[in-house]
Amino acid sequence: MEEWDVVLLSLKVSLVAVLGMLPLAFLISWVLVRGRMPGKIVLDGLVSLPLVLPPVVTGWLLLMLFGNNGPVGRLLENWLGFSFMFRWTGAALAAAIMALPLMVRAIRLSIEAIDLRLEGAARTLGADPLHVFLTVTLPLSVPGIFAGSILGFARSLGEFGATITFVSNIPGETQTLPIAIYSALQIPGSETMVAHLALISVALSLGALLFSELLARRGWGRNGGGHVL
Repeated sequence: MEEWDVVLLSLKVSLVAVLGMLPLAFLISWVLVRGRMPGKIVLDGLVSLPLVLPPVVTGWLLLMLFGNNGPVGRLLENWLGFSFMFRWTGAALAAAIMALPLMVRAIRLSIEAIDLRLEGAARTLGADPLHVFLTVTLPLSVPGIFAGSILGFARSLGEFGATITFVSNIPGETQTLPIAIYSALQIPGSETMVAHLALISVALSLGALLFSELLARRGWGRNGGGHVL
């Protein structure tokens, strides 16, 4: 039963991470593709930074910002009485940050593949910008949103370094699958538990990736004749 508690916690953390980060991922993707502003290359670099930084460094930065003594963490604690520290929500935040680059990449490619002539045709028919976005742009971005969400979910399931650095290893609260596997490896004679958790981790991650590929092959990943991934 303890193993399934870890699995359920990991699924909750990954789902919250993806759903919470999705609006921001879409906004960043939109700005990178359609925005006319200086410094987009800097924004792109910052978004991609978790891909190249050691996860421990990302976790340390989160600790400096969102810890109880960090600027953001102190404000949340004083104003809302809320803290990310040593809670599953902190694990979800770490997973969301690590998943963001993959989500932005998939959504960005989907937006780039939209035929601008379709939006132009909608405007010539009298649609205002918001109506064009809701009826043309957003529906055509759905394949990228799906693909980005699935990839982000798979990445969140495998998150370890940033999470354990930011919110530690607390059974039942922040001990997700990778952390539980690491903890079990430190206990002599726990090879069976390690094997079970590893197989579950592989099955969940592989299932998410295969589902993403299946959507792409069946047309969900196509947008204006292009492939999202």
